Amino acid sequence: MSKKNNLKTIDQFVDEQYGKKGTSKRDKFEKGYEAFKLGFLIQQARLEKGLTQEELAEKCGTNKGYISKIENNIKEVRISTLQKIVELGLGGHLELSIKL
Repeated sequence: MSKKNNLKTIDQFVDEQYGKKGTSKRDKFEKGYEAFKLGFLIQQARLEKGLTQEELAEKCGTNKGYISKIENNIKEVRISTLQKIVELGLGGHLELSIKL
């Protein structure tokens, strides 16, 4: 069998490792991924703005430890706090959507 036949798409890999969409194991994985992705997006936006965690925290009225915990997926963030981080701290605009 050639190496090409062993290649899998990311969807195939996730299906094999965590089950099909709608299973409890897959739902748990996807929820964790979304939380990780949010922290990563905040971190990337902060770095693009050239801000330290401490500077971002000061701008949005929180502390460095809290920003660190959000970026590292240790702490969940409330939408109101996320809005302050994005708008006051990063000078952006928060947009949320619900997909059914």
